[in-house]
Amino acid sequence: MSLFPPTREEALARIAAIQPAEYARSRNSLKGAVTQLSPYITHGFVSLPEVLDVVRQRHPIGMQDKLVFELGWREYYRHVWQHRGDGILVSLHEGVLPEAAYIHDIPLDIRHGCTGIPVIDLAVQTLYNTGYMHNHARMWLASYMVHLRKVHWRAGADWLYGHLLDGDLVSNHLSWQWVAGTGSHKPYLFNADNVARYAPAAWHSSGSVIDTSYEALDQIARQHMPVPPSPIQNSSIEEPVLMSEPPAALNIGKPNPSSVLGRDVWVVHPWNLGALPADLAKDTLVIGIYLSEFHRDWPWDDRRWQFVQSRMNGLASECWLGDASSIEAALKGASGVSGFMDAHLSAWLPDWGQFSPAPALFEDVERRYDSFSKWWNLVAR
Repeated sequence: MSLFPPTREEALARIAAIQPAEYARSRNSLKGAVTQLSPYITHGFVSLPEVLDVVRQRHPIGMQDKLVFELGWREYYRHVWQHRGDGILVSLHEGVLPEAAYIHDIPLDIRHGCTGIPVIDLAVQTLYNTGYMHNHARMWLASYMVHLRKVHWRAGADWLYGHLLDGDLVSNHLSWQWVAGTGSHKPYLFNADNVARYAPAAWHSSGSVIDTSYEALDQIARQHMPVPPSPIQNSSIEEPVLMSEPPAALNIGKPNPSSVLGRDVWVVHPWNLGALPADLAKDTLVIGIYLSEFHRDWPWDDRRWQFVQSRMNGLASECWLGDASSIEAALKGASGVSGFMDAHLSAWLPDWGQFSPAPALFEDVERRYDSFSKWWNLVAR
């Protein structure tokens, strides 16, 4: 059975099960009371305001509660994306070392989870098996790759995005920048003691290259030479194939002008898979859309295609895969086209119809804030 059943009911059940105090106490532990809501939030099964509203119906929490704070981080990243656009895909400022010091290929022992370092290999194995990793495991993996093996953060972020069920360009890529030190003031480092504190015994990595002091790790991060890999271990881990088009078995069609002719159309896309608006007219045609330009640049593995399409099938009368021009041309015959905006598709959606801002926790901030704390102090009032 999938760790993430692709239903809105499952998302709502997970929200109802949240215990904010236990979340705050144990969230850093791999066995902690994390929500595991991220795939549902990324793909719009539920919105951030919806999450907070449901939790508040059951628990007295305020703006300084850790859960609210973490939801705020997700919305802050959207604020950065809104102002920087594709600038999130390049280093926000220089990191620990010059850009040229880092490689852009993922070493094979990392890619196949056979470094011999349990915390790294189990993180990769978990990613491939489930499409998910605890946030702490993501930080450990990114830190090891960037600071010890000298893999450029962008290469690591792109690779991870392709395999994550909750892959969100801004949250994923800015988190890697935070670890790398190109989006923060210092590199994020971890050692074997940190793993032993927060991970199960199988993940413990004593005697490995990370079993040292933070001072020693900081020196390694500032050296141009990567830590040499351990002798490659035998591995049965196969990396899932990434696909720029959905599997043929999903039977997703091409843009069809005749089906929308003279109709009001509501567009759903991979980041807008929540409940349809309550006031949507009964004769409105719901169309699910995949944009080929996006997926050509950002392919997914089979698990994610299946997850998204399963939910989309429950919302849309038909689903299309096409390029921007063919989708726009097909929709021109509709009497009206509407839906919700999302930054993943913001370069194209306005050309297709009237798309409203997606529900947000906080009011939009016109000025760009490069510091979360400054942004938070403003919006949390």
